[in-house]
Amino acid sequence: MSSSSIGVAVIGAGMAGRAHLAGYRSATAIHGAGLPEVRFVAVGDVNAAVAKESADRFGYQRAETSWQAIADAPDIDVVSVVVANPLHREIVEGLLAAGKHVLCEKPLAPSVEDAAAMVAAARASGRQTATGFTFRRSPAINAIRAQLESGTIGRPVHLDGHYWCDYGCDPLGPMSWRYQGGPGSGALADIGAHLVDLAEFLCGPIESVSGAVLATYITERHLPVGAVVGHALAEISEETEPVENEDLVSFTARFASGATATLSASRTAYGHPNGLGFEVFAEQGAATFDLARASEFGFVDGTAPHATSGYRQVLVGPEHPYITGGLPMDFPGVGHGQNDLFAFQARAFLGQVAGVDGLLPCPTFEDGLRNLRLLGAVVSSAQSGGAAVTID
Repeated sequence: MSSSSIGVAVIGAGMAGRAHLAGYRSATAIHGAGLPEVRFVAVGDVNAAVAKESADRFGYQRAETSWQAIADAPDIDVVSVVVANPLHREIVEGLLAAGKHVLCEKPLAPSVEDAAAMVAAARASGRQTATGFTFRRSPAINAIRAQLESGTIGRPVHLDGHYWCDYGCDPLGPMSWRYQGGPGSGALADIGAHLVDLAEFLCGPIESVSGAVLATYITERHLPVGAVVGHALAEISEETEPVENEDLVSFTARFASGATATLSASRTAYGHPNGLGFEVFAEQGAATFDLARASEFGFVDGTAPHATSGYRQVLVGPEHPYITGGLPMDFPGVGHGQNDLFAFQARAFLGQVAGVDGLLPCPTFEDGLRNLRLLGAVVSSAQSGGAAVTID
């Protein structure tokens, strides 16, 4: 890496990959000066047309059709890996061996064993690495966390959280890697991973899970005729394949602090395009968050007069985390929604690579490994009829 610039590439030009591409473009506009020049070098995707279109759209210098070309490129320093989960380990280990700094989307790997190998490779490489738990970057969620950590409303006692999406509702939605991989690799890994990470981000380590249920409502899907990008509909054939993983997961969790949680994630929640939300109850207060109203959160404590006590709307403003440092230029902060968070994530990782402070540290590969252990415990609970499973 040049002392005066950082070359960036993104492998995977689908839905989430494009959010990473945009995030890097916005990263230098937030949280003050200090980053070296960021060069937008390459977009990698096995679909050449998608790679070229994304490179042109987001202003990257070139398109590549193999991750090896990006690993071998001397003008690339930082790489986001945003491809199908089963491909993470090979690509990440190859990039680390080539001396790249790597931000890998969640879940870190398809298995605990693969994730442990990636952690070992990261430690041996001496490169900077991070796992993409993007919602840790939400200003509203960080403001809620600050209230819990300050102790002003006492310790948390219960978290009720959900991540409900409807991308899997249509039975004519084409088969893709998201519907393959066995129990736990569906709604749990795809969106439940975020929910589990947020639960620990807010309430501390989970020590056990129980009552888990995995359910599949659409049991087979048609194979697509051509390529499928993200959750998009596509032309389908008459040939079908069985769905191998879950549409819904629900379970309870107990934290080391003694607090509890009820959590659910669904990809067949009709009418919820991206429905992340939670309510966290503490001893002397509570807070609520809904991604559909991402620029605010609900909050209640004992400070208001009795006649007007109750939940109040808190608009995320200059005094809340991240906002003082500016907002992404490409996403001017209307709602402070999910797209903004990729810019915060990119800024944090580039700052980590360059040694520039200013944002909450990135979730590590070790965090990604722990998350997979938690997801594995949920699957074990479901497979044992809901029995309690302790986290190692």
